[in-house]
Amino acid sequence: MRATYSWRIGVGAAVVWSALTACAVTPAPGDSDVAGGQAPPAESSSNPTAAAKAALMRLDRLEVKGRAPKTGYRRSVFGRAWSDEVAVALGRNGCRTREDILRRDLTDVRLKGHCAVMSGWLDDPYTRERLRFERGVDVRRIQIDHVVALADAWQTGAQQWTPPRRLDFANDPRNLQTTAGWANQRKGSSNAASWLPPNRSYRCTYVARQIEVKAAYGLWVVPPERDAMRRVLSRCADWPSSPDPAPSSRR
Repeated sequence: MRATYSWRIGVGAAVVWSALTACAVTPAPGDSDVAGGQAPPAESSSNPTAAAKAALMRLDRLEVKGRAPKTGYRRSVFGRAWSDEVAVALGRNGCRTREDILRRDLTDVRLKGHCAVMSGWLDDPYTRERLRFERGVDVRRIQIDHVVALADAWQTGAQQWTPPRRLDFANDPRNLQTTAGWANQRKGSSNAASWLPPNRSYRCTYVARQIEVKAAYGLWVVPPERDAMRRVLSRCADWPSSPDPAPSSRR
């Protein structure tokens, strides 16, 4: 069985892309340094597309201030992992969030029953690796990333949220992406100033997703994060390459 999900994440004028949309970024020196945890030097702008300009406009509307203390953070403040009892897309459908995201992001999916993903293939947008998923086999190899990390959210506004809102955030499909385990572990709780996907062609989409999520939940950005996002988006010379269909799911 093949499960296919297309995803629409609005950026300004309703920019549309799929979960694995590629974007062309004009290369610049130091571009790969961010993936290793070191921010790149300032770069000159190229010719960003209308989609990138819309993302930049949305970025400019986000509040900018310093990071709050991490005091009190632990994973459990965002509720039970992969809960289906949420008021976001795919919530309360009878399947845990993890299964929903695997079904969305994998191809050639084999299910057991209605929910359990037994196997499939991941074309990882973060790394460009093609990875085989098999339930119960090397479970650390393929993981699900919070695009805006939970710890980062905690330090940029989530401390003030109610428990149900934090649970929604942790399970919102807009903020979840299946990826190689090593990439997820290397990212940790980093924001765009200290980590970007090794796959340069996905960075426009990645940063735009972070902006979309932060805007949707009223999170702020810290100055280095904002600057890093601007650098990425200013070089999105061919993104997205073509419109994608409206969100749909086929099971």
